[in-house]
Amino acid sequence: MKYRLPVLFGIFYMCTMGASFANKGAFDLERWDNILTGIRTKATEQNISKSVIDETLKSPFIVPGIIKSDKNQSEFTLTLEQYLSRTVSDERITKGRKKAREYPTLLGHVENKYGIPRNVILAFWGMESNYGAIKSKHQLTSAFLTLIYDGRREEFFTKQLIALMKIADKNKLPINNIHGSWAGAMGHFQFIPTTLAQYGVDGNNDGRIDIINSVGDAMFSAGNYLNKLGWNKNEPIIKKVILPADFDRTVLNGDVKKSFTEWSNMGVTNLDGTPLQQSETIVGLVADTKEIAQRDLYQPQRTDESESVDSDVAPAPVIKAYLTYPNFYRIKRWNNSSWYAIAIGELSEKLK
Repeated sequence: MKYRLPVLFGIFYMCTMGASFANKGAFDLERWDNILTGIRTKATEQNISKSVIDETLKSPFIVPGIIKSDKNQSEFTLTLEQYLSRTVSDERITKGRKKAREYPTLLGHVENKYGIPRNVILAFWGMESNYGAIKSKHQLTSAFLTLIYDGRREEFFTKQLIALMKIADKNKLPINNIHGSWAGAMGHFQFIPTTLAQYGVDGNNDGRIDIINSVGDAMFSAGNYLNKLGWNKNEPIIKKVILPADFDRTVLNGDVKKSFTEWSNMGVTNLDGTPLQQSETIVGLVADTKEIAQRDLYQPQRTDESESVDSDVAPAPVIKAYLTYPNFYRIKRWNNSSWYAIAIGELSEKLK
């Protein structure tokens, strides 16, 4: 077979890693060969250079740990408070302020060109790679081929590999030296190849786009992406508020949107208990409903007797929540997690 040597290496690698392909049966040599042949055909049809194609398919191998990661993505179990304590830590804030002093000119150029405030760029940078400190370890060619072989999202990862090959070809990058997360996110802002292909920018004017090794390219690309998402530099991301304990929990996922005036009429107040401003600005409302439910589970139930003045039963605490502006939903197009969007909002405020 054409790809016999890479296949044998892949089998050896799987055996040494103790991988189990019980759900798939024995390793399918014919399928693997067909995948590699198919990638060569698709890449050739899209005018990717023969040298990049040959390099991509020279010695690919299956990475068992990637298949395991894809099948066993852990369910999100942190409360919002726990998540924010990890992501908006004092250490990350301090490091972000240091990076602001280190790159004032570059951040200014991104802000002037794309209208993205420097504290917002810094917040995304901190969240995605801890300002470049987190280095991805997976060779992306083999990572994508592994996920294509696994088959669960074959079409998606085929698109990512072809996009990566185009990027390497256009920017004269050695494709097998490009590393990222197991799912293909790479660089300072963790772009997947199709996102990079669409929004990547040569920020340092060296004639190529390299978001892994160039902070300038990474920042300009992030700024361009947020700009194309419609970022409004004159608008907040979130606003902390409090709600009465008996507030309707079904509207706290951010999908229901009302004016400030309407939310105020429902009992939403500022943190100090004062009324919200009367405004027709439309926003959503997000709170950690699981945490609220957990708290309610342990909240002593009131009876007529317990409502007396000298009762030892504490009143039900108010609910902490966030009003969510349109920028919040633009962040969710970057990463579809309300907790992530809130963390960007909190961190960006700390980095002003």
